[in-house]
Amino acid sequence: MNNQLVRLFVTAAFALPSLAVAQAQAKNADPLPAAPSAASSANAPTSPIPTGSKLGTINIEQAIYASNEGQRDFEALSKKLEPKQTELKNMNDEVESLKKQLNTSGDKLTEDARANLVKQIEQKQKALERAVQDARDDAQNQQNEIAQRILQKMAPIIMKYAGDNGYGVIVDTSNPWPQGPVLFAGPGVDITKPIVEAYNVQSGVPAPARPASKPATTGSARPGAAGTKPAAHTAEPK
Repeated sequence: MNNQLVRLFVTAAFALPSLAVAQAQAKNADPLPAAPSAASSANAPTSPIPTGSKLGTINIEQAIYASNEGQRDFEALSKKLEPKQTELKNMNDEVESLKKQLNTSGDKLTEDARANLVKQIEQKQKALERAVQDARDDAQNQQNEIAQRILQKMAPIIMKYAGDNGYGVIVDTSNPWPQGPVLFAGPGVDITKPIVEAYNVQSGVPAPARPASKPATTGSARPGAAGTKPAAHTAEPK
């Protein structure tokens, strides 16, 4: 990871939501459920298997983040991670300060003093990179826990909606083609918005209050914006 990527992560790594549900599946042993089943939980609500002939699409990722519960919990997680973001920024600022010192006065230092300064920069740089990676992993794990919990409760709602409205197949469009299976799907077959609305009613979680004078946070999902995928803000090492 070079210094540019470290700075990018320090300034943006905790702007949530940043983890796609499909990425969460790849990092965890337990896959996100596509539909409820008796084997998944003894107390899980059951729904009849849809037998209709219609085909629909749903952006599962967006549905999770756009739900009132998702917005509430990811916002709480963002605030929880703010101290770590500040800590990483301070570590990065210290490294930058030492590099500036080396660049501006390195030729005036003795050979031993310059070597010690270079060694100090290298040690602190490595410590920063380790801290960034650990923080990213921790943030992704906590985001995935929230997504898993919400999806477990959302799956029966999707099944019921499909059965009530004549759907026989529902395809997830969280990942655009070619990463996902859907090349093209018109908005008329997308059921993300009604699923979010139904989930909000069942969860009982009120819509988050958003001051009119404050713009929406970059990358956050808004109720009704079911066709927009949340932006990702994590930087991957090269």
